[in-house]
Amino acid sequence: MYTMPSLRERQKLRRRERIFRTAVNLFRERGFHQTSASEIAKAAHVSRGTFFNYYPYKEAVLLDYGAALLEDLRLKARDELAGGDPPLEVLRRLWERLAETSENERELLSPLAYELLNPDPARARAAFEALPLGALVAEILKPLLESGQLRKDQSLERIARSIADVYLLAALRWAAYTPNRRLKDEMMKFLELMLEGVLAR
Repeated sequence: MYTMPSLRERQKLRRRERIFRTAVNLFRERGFHQTSASEIAKAAHVSRGTFFNYYPYKEAVLLDYGAALLEDLRLKARDELAGGDPPLEVLRRLWERLAETSENERELLSPLAYELLNPDPARARAAFEALPLGALVAEILKPLLESGQLRKDQSLERIARSIADVYLLAALRWAAYTPNRRLKDEMMKFLELMLEGVLAR
């Protein structure tokens, strides 16, 4: 049975949303590394302590951003699969959308990608759980496994996580070393190499 959130809960949700939107806007305007938690709190009209009540560290804002982005991509992929689109086409379109968003939102997605590699295990796990790209890839590839088009000596989870890791590697390499190249081109090359290795022969 649905229970209406209390006034206090609704106020907390609105405050979190205001802090989130303010932070994302500041990151885009000033740059992620140039924006402090104190500046976010001031612009969102909350105390610095309140900011940290909602987000224990600045990068945690990006986890919410990435989770929302990934959910949007998941819904599009699910609709395409339900409409009868071949899974490999759906996966390639997902990759194109990821590349386009990564290029357009580089200021947000580069530090987010690095958060997945954080030396603090708790933070790296929080990022991994907030950004289940491997689970989305597995959902897309599952029909291929069921029809015998994927190799069977590796689990679907391992295959999907390996493909998701390729996105992370391509995005980090692009951001650090080749920002003048198109990320989409790099990502599609990596994806095709991975698919050669995972499709049944």
